[in-house]
Amino acid sequence: MQEPLLGAEGPDYDTFPEKSPSPGERTRVGAPQNKRVFLATFAAVLGNFSFGYALVYTSPVIPALEHSLDPDLSLTKTQASWFGSVFTLGAAAGGLSAMVLNDLLGRKLSIMFSAVPSAAGYALMAGAHGFWMLLLGRTLTGFAGGLTAACIPVYVSEIATPSVRGALGATPQLMAVFGSLSLYALGLLLPWRWLAVAGEGPVLIMILLLSFMPNSPRFLLSRGRDTEALRALAWLRGADTDVRWEFQQIQDNIRRQSTHMSWAEARNPHMYRPILIALLMRFLQQLMGITPILVYLQPIFESTAVLLPPKDDAAIVGAVRLFSVLIAALTMDLAGRKVLLFISATIMFAANLTLGLYVHLGPKPLTPNSTMSTMGLQSVPLGDTEQPLATPSSYLTLLPLVATMLFIMERLRPPRAFLLLRCHLLGQPGVHWLLGA
Repeated sequence: MQEPLLGAEGPDYDTFPEKSPSPGERTRVGAPQNKRVFLATFAAVLGNFSFGYALVYTSPVIPALEHSLDPDLSLTKTQASWFGSVFTLGAAAGGLSAMVLNDLLGRKLSIMFSAVPSAAGYALMAGAHGFWMLLLGRTLTGFAGGLTAACIPVYVSEIATPSVRGALGATPQLMAVFGSLSLYALGLLLPWRWLAVAGEGPVLIMILLLSFMPNSPRFLLSRGRDTEALRALAWLRGADTDVRWEFQQIQDNIRRQSTHMSWAEARNPHMYRPILIALLMRFLQQLMGITPILVYLQPIFESTAVLLPPKDDAAIVGAVRLFSVLIAALTMDLAGRKVLLFISATIMFAANLTLGLYVHLGPKPLTPNSTMSTMGLQSVPLGDTEQPLATPSSYLTLLPLVATMLFIMERLRPPRAFLLLRCHLLGQPGVHWLLGA
């Protein structure tokens, strides 16, 4: 792959200062520039955009295929559940592969490698003429999503300067949510095959831009490629920036982390307690219900009597998720992580409770066999009076939309488990209450 290298006329970095320069000295030789860091970050997080896009691809596609006239593509309930949930199996495999590829190929090449299964998966779904092609395409896009989700945050954190590292750390999640919103919006305009074709665009742009971006200087140093690491760091920080002090800091950090942790150190409460807390939080987060909501968002709205069309509801939820991520990114340092987690968990509980109550007690959607009119704004005679089926004053029908919009955080259990519990064990209200617990 092409690496951005300094020209031959650039400064000679064969010698290093005997001591770290003072802040005043570093200012005189030039402050680090972040423009190229922003460009490299944008190129990388296009992978997160593709991940968010692929995750919710089934939301508008499953209803279309369930009513398909093609017998090879018409989905049963069981096939629809597999089509939605197999993405998580591919993502799990991709995440595990990242543990090896991150250090074997490097962060940048691992992200670029994810474009291969992603592009192949979209191509299979766009040209599908059988259920197996849909499953394979969905699995491949899931593998690519899991790989990028594990590699991109590492790459971004290692190329960013400390002054912008926190802000750039929020961009992977922001782009993933924006990708989901884009899918919901395009679902209003495009048929399901063209949605898969549109998914190829961000993948191709990502691999094109990353071809001109540097690898992580930290990764290059860890592989003993000091000259390449220095050139990559100089390109990222700008030609007028003295990067020797930062280069030495990275080298020292790698040396300190090269020693393995002993069992005695691992048993230290100061070491294992933060790890256990982080794992427990992540585990509980994965049980809160948002992945099946996102994957089956449009079918869920079709099972209710909401005023707006299900496609519009899905797009609104996507916009609210994007807004929530922006709010979290802007208030994280001001309010604190713990406070935001408490607020998020409280809203999630209220949303699950509300959605479960609505499904259990609220109005049911009309069916073609209903004796009532299928036109939601028409009136049905009941004795000597007329009652509207659904009018803007029927605020109860807005509850599932409002409740679902409150599901604004991360991902959770495999969606197939959601359908299993919903259809055979607890019913849809019971599933929402279980997730809220």
